[in-house]
Parts: sequence; structure tokens; C-alpha cells
Amino acid sequence: MRGIAVLGVVLIVAWVVGFVVFKVAGALIHLLLFVGAIMLIVGLIRRAR
Repeated sequence: MRGIAVLGVVLIVAWVVGFVVFKVAGALIHLLLFVGAIMLIVGLIRRAR
């Protein structure tokens, strides 16, 4: 019975770690898209001059 409890705790910890990792990765992807869009706009403005 103790093994099942340990397995349950391990699965809960793995789920929490996975959730946090995917949230951070998603935020970083959106940040990169935002920075890329700004760089594209700045490049187009500089080229137009």
C-alpha cells in the first residue's frame, strides 16, 4: 500500500513540474514572437528611410 502512495506523490510532483515547464515555455515563445514582431517593424521603418 505504501508503494501506491509513493507512486501517487511522484505522479503529482511530475504533473506540477510539467505544468510549470509548459507554462514557462509558452510564455517564452510568446515573448520571442513579440520581440521578433518589433524587430520586423523597426527593420521595415529603417528600410523605408
